[in-house]
Amino acid sequence: MSADAIQSRLDWLLSERPASRMQAKLGRAYVAWRRFSANRLAFLGLLIIIALLVVAAIAGVLAPYSPTFGDLKGSRLLAPSAEHWFGTDDLGRDILSRILYGSRWTLYVVILVAIIAAPIGLLVGTVAGYAGGWTDAILMRITDIFLAFPKLILALAFVAALGPGIENAVLAIAITSWPPYARIARAETLTVRNSDYIKAVQLMGASPFRIVLRHIMPLCISSLIIRVTLDMAGIILTAAGLGFLGLGAQPPLPEWGTMIASGRRFVLDQWWVAGAPGFAILIVSLGFNLLGDGLRDALDPRSGDQ
Repeated sequence: MSADAIQSRLDWLLSERPASRMQAKLGRAYVAWRRFSANRLAFLGLLIIIALLVVAAIAGVLAPYSPTFGDLKGSRLLAPSAEHWFGTDDLGRDILSRILYGSRWTLYVVILVAIIAAPIGLLVGTVAGYAGGWTDAILMRITDIFLAFPKLILALAFVAALGPGIENAVLAIAITSWPPYARIARAETLTVRNSDYIKAVQLMGASPFRIVLRHIMPLCISSLIIRVTLDMAGIILTAAGLGFLGLGAQPPLPEWGTMIASGRRFVLDQWWVAGAPGFAILIVSLGFNLLGDGLRDALDPRSGDQ
């Protein structure tokens, strides 16, 4: 493609008077991507998350050994070496293989929590902000009750009631994760509720349900995406904490928090048993935090073009 053609397309994307909605959306997406890609740390976070996705998808190809079966007689608590890069655990299982397969459970947890918690928070926040009055008061007081408890403590209470297991841990984390999203959605709704745009839609006869669903919720999506991305690290740590306490994923699942729990007995002499999954949690959490910071800068409509 020639330089003139590339410049013509850039001019089309950056036009101050787009001819269609598609052109406007593509132009905003291009500007956001240019802001995001200019942030090197955010781009590093994106690469980490992409690497996590790839590893989770092809863990069966990358893992040199079985994640659940090991050589208890000849490979127990071996130090990192060329044969076992991250060493082996107390049951003779290759830790690298378990970490690679454990990435699937990490993605399983964060994706399900985001799918469950974000829509609940978005619905509660937009309804409360648009309706106002007693509806707003009741929904926000319920939100305040959830926010009054530390997330891990509240998740522990729900898991204790539901029973240990990865599914119950996901449900408990989701139940405790939606209040911040509701607060953000309510704040965004209060900002646009009395705008001329919403007034015009009301004059056209749109119902409150349609206004909330079609016109207010889309305006809250960008802020919600940023908060969800930033919360991914906290979700991973909460899931790891539940696994460490024996209330999350149950052995022999290669979940990183459970691996740390099983390796805490050997942390002084065989540090790699708990250190390797802990380092994996550190890297992935850092990736989500860097990505969230970059998205916040890129999607903030008050930011100038860089």
